[in-house]
Amino acid sequence: MIVWTSIAWRILWALVVLGVVWAYLRFFEWRNLYYPARAIETTPSAFSLQYEDVNFISEDGRMLHGWWIPHAKARGTVIHCHGNAGNMGDRSWMAADFHRLNVNVFLFDYRGYGDSRGLPTEQGTYRDARAAYEVVRAKYQDEESPPVVVHGQSLGGAIAIQLALEKPVRGLIVESTFSSTVDVGEKLYPLMPIKWFCVFRYDSASKVPHLAIPKLFAHSPQDDLIPYELGEKLYQAAAQPKEFVVL
Repeated sequence: MIVWTSIAWRILWALVVLGVVWAYLRFFEWRNLYYPARAIETTPSAFSLQYEDVNFISEDGRMLHGWWIPHAKARGTVIHCHGNAGNMGDRSWMAADFHRLNVNVFLFDYRGYGDSRGLPTEQGTYRDARAAYEVVRAKYQDEESPPVVVHGQSLGGAIAIQLALEKPVRGLIVESTFSSTVDVGEKLYPLMPIKWFCVFRYDSASKVPHLAIPKLFAHSPQDDLIPYELGEKLYQAAAQPKEFVVL
């Protein structure tokens, strides 16, 4: 029979409290990073675009959903990596803008967004973007390296940067994107020890020095979520060739 001493009880309660605090911090981080919406309220047809529903599978077996929007005279394809809120339906208008540039467009949802299954995580979103690239590559059956540009907004910019590191894309465009989530967290919550408990880091500033492809960065000084200075920091860390546009 185990006799619990007062010290043992204190240790047990301390462990329980630490476990609860850690679980809360994990939830706090996840909830502040991802705002997925399931219901898709707009499709490319709202902008008079023909599109194909594409169901595909990630490396770890998640069922994902995207839209292939072809152009009859396409000179390449844009893969769009959307931000942390909503789903790809909220970006249907963007497909129309890109379509006017004579390119195919592939919109897709990360796991947990729209009709894509699962819950988003940093590594999960990277896997989903790689799977999206393979969907596009399959459309160019005779080309090992099809003419693809990857475009990302906000959190999607970090995902686009990782994709550009891992797949042979021809160019990268990122809008309103940060240097890392640690940097964003320290700006938004200056009194919290963000760097000590942040797991999903999306450390783009450490990746862009290794990208030799053409890169276009864009940010607005009026951005009320991602500080403009973090967009500048990301740009400064990037290797040439690169360009920065003030929105």
